[in-house]
Amino acid sequence: MKCPFCTYAESKVIDSRPTDEGERIRRRRECLKCGKRFTTYEVVETLPIVVVKSDNSRQPFDGEKLLNGLLRACANRPVSLETLQGVVDDIEVKLQSSLDREVSSKYIGELAMEKLKSIDEVSYVRFASVYRQFKDINSFMEELSKLLKEK
Repeated sequence: MKCPFCTYAESKVIDSRPTDEGERIRRRRECLKCGKRFTTYEVVETLPIVVVKSDNSRQPFDGEKLLNGLLRACANRPVSLETLQGVVDDIEVKLQSSLDREVSSKYIGELAMEKLKSIDEVSYVRFASVYRQFKDINSFMEELSKLLKEK
């Protein structure tokens, strides 16, 4: 690590501590030439996830966009923001841990519906109705029937 004071390339680590709930590591370093101390932060580098939309357009994965969709589905329902943020985090971790850098929006929607089904069934049906673009009451009733059979 290059010293910010004298630009010497060698330094030693004096102290290391996790920060941000273990997401980053804070390191205190000392320059081996000038002896001045400085702080660096180490972060795991993540590769971007590209979402392939139904029209074959591509865009970077945006957890906020997914969270907003979940919030709309859970409006006036007893589901906390923390729970929904956990759903988004779980989905993002699953996507990051897969070897695929391109993921279909359909797959992300299926993951979200799977999570919502166990959290709140009404929110699940709301999300599914928008996500699967129910054309009429029959397609809506089919989804409700599936849900009732699983119980």
